[in-house]
Amino acid sequence: MKQISILGCGWLGLPLAKTLITKGNSINGSTTSENKLSILKDAGINPFLVEIEEKEVSQNIDSFLAKSEILIIDIPPKLRAVDPNSEKKAFVDKIKNLIPFIEKSTVEKVLFVSSTSVYSDDNGFIAEETIPNPETESGKQLFLVEKLLQTKSKL
Repeated sequence: MKQISILGCGWLGLPLAKTLITKGNSINGSTTSENKLSILKDAGINPFLVEIEEKEVSQNIDSFLAKSEILIIDIPPKLRAVDPNSEKKAFVDKIKNLIPFIEKSTVEKVLFVSSTSVYSDDNGFIAEETIPNPETESGKQLFLVEKLLQTKSKL
């Protein structure tokens, strides 16, 4: 049995958490919505209200990551919600702000859920060798986060 934290129990994270529980794992799951905490708890997930911003992270992030071997980051860039006049790297900055908490935790492996938007629309077939070439702002930020996480030795 592994202790796994899933940052973002939305349309993908919640069913993933449920599946991992059936395999005997203990799951910490996060949401940004208080009314969703009971849904997570009813599913057998240890629920946490976690907010990650460009300049701060919820105080309970340490509890959320505590004793976890694996962290699955499954949060969208949500760039449509960002003020168009604000800095374009909001999502990248959020992940940069999260990294020190991961590095000081017990997490040994990080899985980042990205998107095919890191590839251009004209690529057609995508294979392991396909070189990313994001065209959208969300694709660009997802790709930057992928590269950022890959450069961290503990992650």
